[in-house]
Amino acid sequence: MSTGTQIHQQTDPTNDQLGRSSDCSPMTDLLQQNVGDGLSEKKSIEEVLAGAELAPAQCLWTTEASGSVQLRMDELCPEQPITVYQMFTNSVQKYGKLTALASKRGNKWEKVTFSEYYHLSRMAAKGFLKLGLEQFHSVAILGFNSAEWFIAAVGTVFAGGIMAGIYTTNSPDACLYVAKDSRANIIVVENQKQLDKILQVKDKLPHLKAIVQYSGSLKEKLPNFYSWEEFMGLGLEVSDQELDEIISSQKANQCCALIYTSGTTGSPKGVMLSHDNITWTAHHASRAGDMQPAEIRQESLVSYLPLSHIAAQIYDLWTGIQWGEQVSFAQPDALKGSLVDTLREVTPTAHMGVPRVWEKIMEKIKEGISRCGYMKRKLVTWAMSVSLEANQRLTKDEEKSFLFTLADSLVLQKLRAELGISNCVKFFSGAAPIGNETLQFFLGLNIRLYEAYGMSESSGPHFMSGPKAYRFSSCGKVVPGCRYKLVNVDADGIGEVCFWGRNVFMGFLNLEDKTKEALDEDGWLRSGDLGKVDEDGFLYITGRIKELIITAGGENIAPLSIEDAVKQELPIISNAMLIGDKRKFLSMLLTLKCTINPETTEPTDILSLGAVEFCQRHGSQSTKVSDIIGGKDKIVYQSIEEGIERVNSKATSNAQRIQKWTIIGKDFSIVGGELGPTMKLRRPVVLQMYHGEIESFYRE
Repeated sequence: MSTGTQIHQQTDPTNDQLGRSSDCSPMTDLLQQNVGDGLSEKKSIEEVLAGAELAPAQCLWTTEASGSVQLRMDELCPEQPITVYQMFTNSVQKYGKLTALASKRGNKWEKVTFSEYYHLSRMAAKGFLKLGLEQFHSVAILGFNSAEWFIAAVGTVFAGGIMAGIYTTNSPDACLYVAKDSRANIIVVENQKQLDKILQVKDKLPHLKAIVQYSGSLKEKLPNFYSWEEFMGLGLEVSDQELDEIISSQKANQCCALIYTSGTTGSPKGVMLSHDNITWTAHHASRAGDMQPAEIRQESLVSYLPLSHIAAQIYDLWTGIQWGEQVSFAQPDALKGSLVDTLREVTPTAHMGVPRVWEKIMEKIKEGISRCGYMKRKLVTWAMSVSLEANQRLTKDEEKSFLFTLADSLVLQKLRAELGISNCVKFFSGAAPIGNETLQFFLGLNIRLYEAYGMSESSGPHFMSGPKAYRFSSCGKVVPGCRYKLVNVDADGIGEVCFWGRNVFMGFLNLEDKTKEALDEDGWLRSGDLGKVDEDGFLYITGRIKELIITAGGENIAPLSIEDAVKQELPIISNAMLIGDKRKFLSMLLTLKCTINPETTEPTDILSLGAVEFCQRHGSQSTKVSDIIGGKDKIVYQSIEEGIERVNSKATSNAQRIQKWTIIGKDFSIVGGELGPTMKLRRPVVLQMYHGEIESFYRE
């Protein structure tokens, strides 16, 4: 078995990658690598650094909120480092009169231009200063996406603070952890529901000075508690000069944002992002995905995914400022069903979803198709099969057939219009791996889902797919200006993916040991993910090291491909989780597709329409989960057993066969705790929650 290391860089998303040897120190030798003359390249970088106003730094990382870091600048990314404020003022000069933010109040869309957005952010910054925000202390924001969320975030950075999002699904204790760890001076909440969480824990927050509520009326007036209108009025008491002095003191290599990891394997970690992390990534990663500057075409998008997660924050908030995009805010119940209504009204040019969102859209479309009359159903099925075949066969340069054009114009365009994505030319998926079934389904709608791959610690995407860099089931190519390497590469070319670039984080707040674990001795960020790269530089993620199952027999098994195969073979299955670490054989927990309570977002006992159809096709009359579980429905159990046998028949070894399985009585959900805020499977939590069921597999 080989344990080699492959290091790569990329200068353009359409070019092949260039390799280099790995026996050099990145901070010195990366500067000397060149496309022409090494000395002149190094000199040009030094000139840029000399012209940049950076805080003194001796290291690539820090764990202190007030710390500063060396920037990973080299000939691939020689751009002048800038602060968030500088990025915003550049955009205001270009896009000042364009609409930046759109919020629906009642039946009317209220719009804010970039010029107004900038001035509102300055007012918020002055409001935070009046409330006593200290430099490098945080403003924690707890609420659904809104113009106020954006203005509070930008205002915090302008005022010299650190913005920290808190997931709306967090418990009071989880909110306490983030607010305390980030030394929150002010907490901005959406409504009474979120306020109640903070009121339960505020006495345990020694740095807290004020709370601001941005939506709904205040039930009672409490000390140091402000409505949004009152808060924005406070800024009138702070001079522009005072704010400008704070802004001018900010350096691009200092922290301005905290992204807290979901904490699936322990306490959440505060990922410290610098001004340069954000401004560089907003510029370069988005262009790799072919997002256009507004002077060419103003992009329009709908903001609905949690802004406390790096994917939505970099895509909606920071890239929106960088390129002059129009961001329209979905309703708080977007994921309960109203998202499509917003999409129909806004008709965005680009749309991003996490895999579970795309899966839910797929299920809804399938349900809609199944309700159609016979002829219409046949027509849609025909059109989708033509589109899938054409998209799998065609390269981007090939002409589309008459049949494909007919199918798209006659059927598929109308389907996309019903979803509100008829004007959409770019569809992104990120934050978790997406299954091949979902990718193929959307190809059938003539929609290519462009996968982005990265992590909070890389300020979001490090690899991007897009119109110029697409391959089925690949995460695309490395973002121009970034590098990657594969370490401990095995005989199949699979190794751990490691990152290098201006997007790599500053460190984990107050966690030196964890920071040192995340970065190797040369400053490369370890992803913890296993992947391989094809001859054209496209990355394929094969699994996660921590999720890797090592059986009692010593065989290494990546669970993702087996789980995906089961879900593809059995359309009744919603979630599949493989078990087997340190065990004699593999087993699996399964959940069935069911409807969701629109009020609570909890899974119900009622099977989804697609699941009911699966039952009927196999001769079962079950309509509820409770009709099936515990072996009650022998027909469904037999069908699932046969599906798993089909998956097993393709296993490369006996150790990779699923020997036992069970159906859990309730589907996994965010509310239940099995899924994280971006609907990613929380494996350690599931192992704990269903310990009894798992142990029953392995009793002699």
